[in-house]
Amino acid sequence: MERSTVLIAMFAALIAALGLVPKFTLAFGVPITAQSLGVMLCGTVLGAKRGGAAALLFVVLTLAGLPLLAGGRGGLGLLSGPSVGFIIGFPIAAFVTGWVMERVQSNVLTSSFIASFMGGVIALYIPGVIGMALILDKSLVAAFGLVSAFVIGDLVKVVICGFVTQAIYRAQPDKVLSRA
Repeated sequence: MERSTVLIAMFAALIAALGLVPKFTLAFGVPITAQSLGVMLCGTVLGAKRGGAAALLFVVLTLAGLPLLAGGRGGLGLLSGPSVGFIIGFPIAAFVTGWVMERVQSNVLTSSFIASFMGGVIALYIPGVIGMALILDKSLVAAFGLVSAFVIGDLVKVVICGFVTQAIYRAQPDKVLSRA
């Protein structure tokens, strides 16, 4: 229990630390950040429950006002911005990534690629597109068109997540809890 709590806190801190990587804000107000990579890693390394808890902790702290999002953003005001669906989607994405990682019976690299794509792209884009459509008063198709600007960068994050997870697994297999 204590080990799980520490790991959840550490991975929430990892998501926050990835917010220090400079962001690039698109014309419609949603930034491209490295934080979704942290969300993917929560799932591939910690598994569904712990990974989802780490991302949820990050979201709760951010909405409580800590400036943990890229660019030092935080607070309840985020719920009225075009990023709301992505922020709310972080715990969902981490959970789905971990859930898939726990079930795909392949080598760690392939499993990580599949899991981080399913969770960190597909499961994250669903609430992201819905939130963007609602806030920007766009159709779902139009909102998805805006989100398509993220696809290439997120695919790069999927690859990075796979190799990082594989490296952790090779160095210390017992640390990749999604495989325990």
